[in-house]
Amino acid sequence: MAVIRSVIRGVGAHLPKRVITNADMTKIVDTSDDWIVERTGIRERHIAEEGERTSDLGVAAAKQALVRAGVDPVDIDLVICATATPDRTFPATAVTIQRALGVTKGAAFDVQAVCSGFVYALTIADNFLKSGQFKRAVVIGAETFSRILDWSDRATCVLFGDGAGAVVLEAQPQHGTREDRGILSTCIRSDGRFEELLYVDGGPGSTKTVGHLRMNGREVFRHAVQKIAGVIEETLVTTGYAADEIDLYVPHQANKRILAGVAKKLGVEPERIVVTLDRHGNTSAASVPLALNQAFEQHRLKEGNLVLMEAMGGGLTWGAVLARW
Repeated sequence: MAVIRSVIRGVGAHLPKRVITNADMTKIVDTSDDWIVERTGIRERHIAEEGERTSDLGVAAAKQALVRAGVDPVDIDLVICATATPDRTFPATAVTIQRALGVTKGAAFDVQAVCSGFVYALTIADNFLKSGQFKRAVVIGAETFSRILDWSDRATCVLFGDGAGAVVLEAQPQHGTREDRGILSTCIRSDGRFEELLYVDGGPGSTKTVGHLRMNGREVFRHAVQKIAGVIEETLVTTGYAADEIDLYVPHQANKRILAGVAKKLGVEPERIVVTLDRHGNTSAASVPLALNQAFEQHRLKEGNLVLMEAMGGGLTWGAVLARW
């Protein structure tokens, strides 16, 4: 039976030019390159310049994705930006990106699920496209997390970076089997009981300030391996695939120990996992599309490949998307 699938037509990314290495971090807080690498795997991160906005990064990533997809902006009718660091409280950063791209129809809005934001945004876009309400979407993950860091907190400020990634999705008829191209399955979850494990201590509705990121790293790690592995297993059961049938895993880039823990739990070889955190750090909602873009540029994505994207973030939120390239 014919069905509509959301096919990934193109991918793009953008990183700020400014790079801060671990050696640079030692001049800001009491830390060391060995300490950061051993505990996280991070060696450097990109940081937005003064005046460089989340929307600027998102626009650059989206433009590259559109060019690679061969799609004109006038043919886009949905723009979703996943971000926890919007340009303004309102309007949505997505409408700023919509205007800059020259998209003049449909809808544009933001999704806030922190590090899981891109997975959430893909899920939402997929449902809109499958329903027939929209035909083509640009889905963006863009962050300037450097703006909400406490640069005196060595436990958190060394972890995060700025950047953006994007994909172009198009609704296309497929045969309705697991061999179809496009998004085959999505699964998103949240549990507000763990809100205090990873949060920002400010906001317009509470402190009237932006606030800074706060994290209980030990507890976040404990939940991450369990919840990410669980949602991946749920996605595999839904589609009938086994973990060793997935060609490429594109995870949220938070910590090398989380990546290794999930891989071990699922029995996945390291060579099938895309890793960018050594050069990007944790870029929150941007990390999955940035990693997807790296895989594309390294020619690791081939037509027909099964690609599994997953993430966990503040909320707690987590989720996975399985797509055939």
